[in-house]
Amino acid sequence: MGSDHYFSASPASPENLRRIRVVLAGQEVEVTTAGGVFSPDRLDGGTSVLLANTPPSPPGGNLLDLGCGWGPIALSLAMTSPHATVWAVDVNERALDLVRRNAHSLGLDNVNAATPDGVPDDIGFRTIRSNPPIRVGKSELHGLLERWIPRLDERSDAWLVVQRNLGSDSLQRWLAATLDPGFSVHRAATGRGFRVIRVRRHGTPPTGPIALP
Repeated sequence: MGSDHYFSASPASPENLRRIRVVLAGQEVEVTTAGGVFSPDRLDGGTSVLLANTPPSPPGGNLLDLGCGWGPIALSLAMTSPHATVWAVDVNERALDLVRRNAHSLGLDNVNAATPDGVPDDIGFRTIRSNPPIRVGKSELHGLLERWIPRLDERSDAWLVVQRNLGSDSLQRWLAATLDPGFSVHRAATGRGFRVIRVRRHGTPPTGPIALP
């Protein structure tokens, strides 16, 4: 693979655009993918497990697909929550171009494809959905999650899918130990060798006072 990875900012490999058919949000659609991005020939197994084991996305607000690739999670969010604003975030400029192409071809005008620094700092998210780039290395991965998970709105969830043999259980333990007490971390589902981890940001206070007569 050399120095050209799907998490490279500007892949040097040939683009080789291609069209594939996938099922997103219960609909069969045709999307454009390319070389130099994650899983260009199919909907990968981890993303399939994540999409099958997460609740309906919030109907409004800002929703985040972290490490979006060519966009299956972001496109699914945009299809099911047309009144929400979906942020598709990746360092790979080729991936971001594909997300924009696919959103346009599907008539989705609520998708913003951006690099991490292109997302305004004051935006919080009603959900984060991610098949995170485990192969960037533990330090980079931890930094990525420490940057974005605290931007969850109160009473909101992040859903992460990680392959079991690539450290899903250790990542879950690290999240539980690292995030402040306002968060909780649980394994939400398993399937096809993957774990779905749910990170919940609780409210402050968790409940309001009882009004007495």
